[in-house]
Amino acid sequence: MKVNKTAIFAFKGNPICFAHVLLNAIDLHEKEGEVKIILEGEATGLIIELSKSEHPLHALFEKVKKLALIDAVCLACAIKMGALAAAEAEGFRIAEDMAGHAGMAPYIEQGYEIITL
Repeated sequence: MKVNKTAIFAFKGNPICFAHVLLNAIDLHEKEGEVKIILEGEATGLIIELSKSEHPLHALFEKVKKLALIDAVCLACAIKMGALAAAEAEGFRIAEDMAGHAGMAPYIEQGYEIITL
């Protein structure tokens, strides 16, 4: 099954909701889709939590990182959530193209379907 290009914008800081972002990104990737995760809003704060080896979603987060599925982290939101240093330490691209936030327009221009979770 070939799937299209998908950009998943994760806004919610709820780890259970974010688990579905991670699982869907892996699933789309395994089905040969081109998928990118963009962390916005409260979801940027999860970088700190999920980086801890004792967190239940740590292994899933590590798998997504290994597959290079996280495309960007919103600058303004990472600053607000106190996660900018953690995002930079992970080597994530920091996006600020839309008034300090990660805009959807560049992804739409590249043919990505936008999903927000």
